[in-house]
Amino acid sequence: MATFDRDELESAFRTYWRTGAVGEDWDAWANLFTEDCTYFEHYYGSMQGREAVRAWIKPVMERYREIYTAYEWHTIDVDRGRVIFYMQNRRDDPSGQGTHDFPGVSLLEYAGNGKWKREEDFWAWKQREVAMKSYEDACRRIDPGHAKKKTRWHWGNGPEWTQGARSFAERGNSR
Repeated sequence: MATFDRDELESAFRTYWRTGAVGEDWDAWANLFTEDCTYFEHYYGSMQGREAVRAWIKPVMERYREIYTAYEWHTIDVDRGRVIFYMQNRRDDPSGQGTHDFPGVSLLEYAGNGKWKREEDFWAWKQREVAMKSYEDACRRIDPGHAKKKTRWHWGNGPEWTQGARSFAERGNSR
């Protein structure tokens, strides 16, 4: 088992976060994984290899472009080369007040040289269903076209590097 430097792990995680959650550049994000990585998503299943991850993430994120990821916390296990993080899968309420969230936790295993060899994602299925329904109901009542606006109004209280632009269209300014 390899031991990695805390600063290297922190830097690799920040790059991972800024590229995916903030920058929403899913091709570049997929490139942060090793060619032979393992990705296990408890709803979508297991994927082997970077190209399988890319083939999965791009259409999923295209389908749910109104969802963004609000950082809560992360911790680093230097001895095992792991980063564990907690976040909210978030949609902005079309009223401009509040959000529709469901939480998730992910475990990353580092391979070195800025690459990840494994990711495992967990999220609250029942809370997802409640958040989806409340968001859809709010859109019907307030703004049926809200999802197409892809707003990112409420990044939360995380550090500056965890936050991006106020809309999907402006995301290039946040990388």
